[in-house]
Amino acid sequence: MRLLASLVPGDASSLSLVTAPVPDPEAGQVRVTVAACGINYPDVLMIEDRYQFTIERPFAPGIEIAGTIDAVGDGVVGWSLGMRVVLQVDHGGLADFVVADASALIELPANVAFETAAASLLTYGTSYHALRDRAALRAGETLFVLGAGGGVGLAAVELGKMLGARVVAGVSSSAKAGIARKAGADVVFEYPTNVEDQAVLARLFATQCPDGVDVAYDPVGGMYAEPLIRRMRQGGRYLVVGFAGGIPRVPLNLVLLKQCALVGVFWGAAMKADPDGSKAMLRELLQLLGDGQIAPPAPTIFPLERGGLAIAALKNRTAVGKLVVRP
Repeated sequence: MRLLASLVPGDASSLSLVTAPVPDPEAGQVRVTVAACGINYPDVLMIEDRYQFTIERPFAPGIEIAGTIDAVGDGVVGWSLGMRVVLQVDHGGLADFVVADASALIELPANVAFETAAASLLTYGTSYHALRDRAALRAGETLFVLGAGGGVGLAAVELGKMLGARVVAGVSSSAKAGIARKAGADVVFEYPTNVEDQAVLARLFATQCPDGVDVAYDPVGGMYAEPLIRRMRQGGRYLVVGFAGGIPRVPLNLVLLKQCALVGVFWGAAMKADPDGSKAMLRELLQLLGDGQIAPPAPTIFPLERGGLAIAALKNRTAVGKLVVRP
């Protein structure tokens, strides 16, 4: 089989398309023919050895997969050849096949395309977990989404509206502004991507949210975090989702003065801590996708041999919406 492998630490240009034997499932496992693999920021981090854990090389990045069952190991019940599935793995999705525990599988409804599923599992899972479980977002509250033109940001905008919030979306380009408006944002504005003076951001955020923010959704971090914390209302919840702009240094006296909460969001850890509850939530999201109640924009598709370009686009923050690799 083919896989886009990380052989040495480095950026996306270090990846190599190589061949390897097709793996066989062990007891309790299945083999899945990968139809589509979503690209996510952990892919950027893991190939550069900057992720939460280090993976033994060689390995293929890719954690969000949709495909069909190709082989079934001993003792597997309820799954058979040809069934359409989605799953999240620690790595390995940028390949023709992946082997995973049968317990990781979720059946994919026939009315949800592979590419849509692979573009939605992590983004909508992360955002729904963040807004519903971690922030307990309520109807009528103001939700501020940074990075609203990216995959998780767009999901947060759409889910925030579904939950009844007023959504303010910050984006890094005019191209991303249009897609955030289409996702349902009430207010959309563009912020600078290269900023050295946080006072500029503080004034901009104050203009866009003069009455403050109840829930902030931040997958960007960096220089943007402190100015946004300054807009939090008493009792607000600041969701720490990711660090596309770097890990911020925040004066914690602001949290005390604002009487707000900093809330970590780690969807992967949540899935491992409560696999049954997490899978139930994903089934709910897949049902919403199938019914058209949530409608992510069509992802940009890359062939496997060009998967590194997708990872590079995500790192460089030039991606609009979700990127998917199709072997």
